[in-house]
Amino acid sequence: MTEPLSTVLVVALNYAPEPTGNAPYTTKLVEGLRSQGHDVRVLTGYPHYPWWRVQDGYTGLSRTELVNSVPVRRVRHTVPAAPKTLSRLLMELTFGLHAVFVRWGEPDTVLVVSPALFSSGLAVLKARLRGKRVAIWVQDLYSRGLEETAGKRSIMSRAMRRVESAILSSCGSVTVIHDRFQAYVVDELKVPRSKVHVVRNWSHVQLPSQFDRALTRRKLDWAEGELIALHAGNMGVKQGLENVVEAARLASALGSPVKFVLLGDGNRRAALEEAGAGIPNLTFIRPMDDAAYSAALRAADVLLVNELADVREMSVPSKLTSYFATGLPVVAATHKESATSDEIRLSEGGVRVDPERPSVLLRAVETLGADQERARELGANGQRYALRMLSAEAAITAHERVLLSHP
Repeated sequence: MTEPLSTVLVVALNYAPEPTGNAPYTTKLVEGLRSQGHDVRVLTGYPHYPWWRVQDGYTGLSRTELVNSVPVRRVRHTVPAAPKTLSRLLMELTFGLHAVFVRWGEPDTVLVVSPALFSSGLAVLKARLRGKRVAIWVQDLYSRGLEETAGKRSIMSRAMRRVESAILSSCGSVTVIHDRFQAYVVDELKVPRSKVHVVRNWSHVQLPSQFDRALTRRKLDWAEGELIALHAGNMGVKQGLENVVEAARLASALGSPVKFVLLGDGNRRAALEEAGAGIPNLTFIRPMDDAAYSAALRAADVLLVNELADVREMSVPSKLTSYFATGLPVVAATHKESATSDEIRLSEGGVRVDPERPSVLLRAVETLGADQERARELGANGQRYALRMLSAEAAITAHERVLLSHP
């Protein structure tokens, strides 16, 4: 039997079967590294996102299983019903503490995934004490997020910046998902540039060649003549989806053909459903498996990103990679200086509008619906961008190179 090229332990709070967020990327990377001949094992939490409750069948304090032939060890942690800063911190700490007290074996490299930052910090500490090579993959910047919500000079923001800087600096390599993340990590968190690598996320949704758009729309109860504007993914605070609810309310009042569809789950879903009750131009869809999810995306007319006005650099919505792959135009309600805005501009795959302005969002969707040539042009641009910049194969190869080369 051929010896594995290297042994990698991936420590990540989120993993399959979670359908959204970071889990699909971590899962694909692990499976990709294994296909390249590496012995990769996963230490993760219990599936809970985006539902914010542990999924049925996952009992006990710890369990092992095979997920697509990958050895996965799960450890228990708290799951907040209404995730706030302190309750999420407790979740990360309980996962991190349980993760460091189980046996790791003897991996050549430990790769931790952030979020969760604090459990990552505990894993980094254990790896360094054991003399292991350790790398971190940063999907979100905690300190930047706090700066955008609490202010750069707040005590919490300054403390988080020091914590995040210490954790990232102690790793042999730091992989981030965007050039703007790299600039912040180097310039603000003072991590040596030689350690920081940019590897873009990719589309984790498979788009089958056989697709019946009309049939899919009928299954979803989307009437002929409706202009479907679909937002997919987490329904949390930073998405600010109240803006979409109000745009749907306005569409109903004006007799607009636009129907806004919110697909997914999250801690704000119940409140959004309550706020949107009785609005004919608004519907909600529960999370779907990959095949149904990809079909729903492709059956829409316009795909939405919506963010709070003060969200700029704290994250790049993972949904964008899947959106671009569909060949449909994107409307992004986001700050003009946000990382999301950068992606829309670089891809030329959609239009940006000011956030928290429902009438502007509605008008942008209506405009694309009325100009099919422009909509097709934007969709084609996004699809080309996805093929050129966001392929899973290129990303996995880049991750492999970083993991094998760092000290």
